Amino acid sequence: MQPRERFIKALERKPLSGRVPHFELVFFLTMEVFGKVHPSHRYYEQWQQMSEQERALHRADMADIYIQTAELFEHSAIFLHPNPGTLDETMRLLSLIRDKTGDKYFLMLHGDATFGIPDGNHMVDFSYRLFEDEKNLKQEAARNVDQALEKADKLAQQGFLDGFALCSDYCLNTGPFLSPALFAEYVTPYLARLIQGYRERGFYSIKHTDGDIMPIIDQLVDAKPDALHSLDPQAGVDLSEVKRLYGSQVCLIGNVNCGLMQTGTDEEAAAAVRDSLHAGMPGGGYIFSTSNCIYTGMALERYQMMLDIWRQEGHYPDA
Repeated sequence: MQPRERFIKALERKPLSGRVPHFELVFFLTMEVFGKVHPSHRYYEQWQQMSEQERALHRADMADIYIQTAELFEHSAIFLHPNPGTLDETMRLLSLIRDKTGDKYFLMLHGDATFGIPDGNHMVDFSYRLFEDEKNLKQEAARNVDQALEKADKLAQQGFLDGFALCSDYCLNTGPFLSPALFAEYVTPYLARLIQGYRERGFYSIKHTDGDIMPIIDQLVDAKPDALHSLDPQAGVDLSEVKRLYGSQVCLIGNVNCGLMQTGTDEEAAAAVRDSLHAGMPGGGYIFSTSNCIYTGMALERYQMMLDIWRQEGHYPDA
């Protein structure tokens, strides 16, 4: 069974034997491993001035980095970060990776269109609009979903993409940016329509948000994503409890404590890995990953240790 098939079986909460599937939302340590800058960290101000031959070389190099990362670390899925992010270039990169790998890997793109936590330059204005510009804000939310689904129509016609990671962050470590009542008004209906639209077009949806999701997790699950990521232990999210409450409704991804992976002792990091495996695996419907990604500044050796434990202990019994 190909990694892509195993990933889909986990998303669909179907029984698996062998090793639990694994992927990371992003693996940024490409310089340490391959001596190459990660595709999303490259600068393409001169892209329009490049010859097509130069662009083709960049595309091929980016595709190779994604594929080599998946092969080396045994990822079942590849989350592409096309750069530049135009739809045409995105489709060319998808085509290139499919040509090189066939159906080996589950391919996904960022595809969220819902309101996340505003940045510091827009937080005050957005907060005012929640109460003073309700009609226009909701119209904007609906337009964002419409535009995302229009893009999905074109990607569905190409036929190379498997799904979307919905990466609007809703929560801080202390709870959601919006109250549950406001979240139900300004996010949940649009999230549900986006996910349903993707499903109708044949795509899976993985809803990502860091932070303490517990005050709104019922709304997230009710929107019917195929999976929730990242189940952030640094915000107090207990994977065992989430599994007990919602494991029959949605696949769970993540929970290996990134803070301990970066700054904890070896013993603390190893315990975080084992805790996530032991909490997430029972009954299936779990995909192993960190609670965010393998980001710049995390020691490569820690990620390798995490994978060593997974290879030794992350196994379902043979059917």
